[in-house]
Amino acid sequence: MGLVSAKEMIDKALEGHYAIAQFNINNLEWTKAILLECEELKAPVILGVSEGAAKYMTGFKTVAAMVNAMVEALNITVPVALHLDHGSYEGAKAALEAGFSSIMFDGSHYDIDENIAKTKEMVELCHSKGVSLEAEVGGIGGEEDGVVSTGECADPKECASVAALGVDFLACGIGNIHGKYPSNWEGLQFDVLGNIKEAIGPKMPMVLHGGSGIPDEQVKKAISLGVSKVNVNTELQLVFAAATRKYIEEGKDQQGKGYDPRKLLNPGFEAIRAGVKDRLECFGSIGKA
Repeated sequence: MGLVSAKEMIDKALEGHYAIAQFNINNLEWTKAILLECEELKAPVILGVSEGAAKYMTGFKTVAAMVNAMVEALNITVPVALHLDHGSYEGAKAALEAGFSSIMFDGSHYDIDENIAKTKEMVELCHSKGVSLEAEVGGIGGEEDGVVSTGECADPKECASVAALGVDFLACGIGNIHGKYPSNWEGLQFDVLGNIKEAIGPKMPMVLHGGSGIPDEQVKKAISLGVSKVNVNTELQLVFAAATRKYIEEGKDQQGKGYDPRKLLNPGFEAIRAGVKDRLECFGSIGKA
């Protein structure tokens, strides 16, 4: 199965009261680990790519070629969407041209009128190519590729205006942040989430960014209130780093050919697989392919 738009899998998740996982990818090992685990557990998946990660992997075309080839070579049968995460206006067009099957245009840093105008253009452009579009209202806190935000809560009326443009799913700030959550984090603002859901209507799926580190009970409550896509990145980075550190601290890179990158990176690879399984269980998407 080739890459697919994320719309169908997310619409099914909304109807079935579970969420699709978006796991951001950073290299070949990341992509392979996620695809193999999702195939084994029969879970649809969205592979997220930030503009920074795409640049690190030498560009959108390289990423699309790698993912397409890997899906074919590994005989992946579950639905897989390749999604641009927090795309700029120019980045969204470039990823679309490179063959991404889903796009997030993040216009949340513009004033609402400009966000609406640019999002409307992206809706028409993406849908003309059968590609799903995610939009954002209200900045997500933390840092994403050097863009820092404190995590404002979105205005329900503005969310309704953007949702009405025909976007496929909507990211809204509800107190969530990117990166590690601080000890004094107040939690998700469920009253805001409820107000947004009421404003955008029951058929518009919502996206929870900054899914790493939010307590499971809060994630599950958000899913019950209409969140149908949860983004995970930091969580897998942390387990990958911990497993790699353990391998080196135990001196295994000094034993035989333990320095071979295929051996050196394998503990991190397995840690990613375990982390993927854990999140899929929480989101309820196992067996939904």
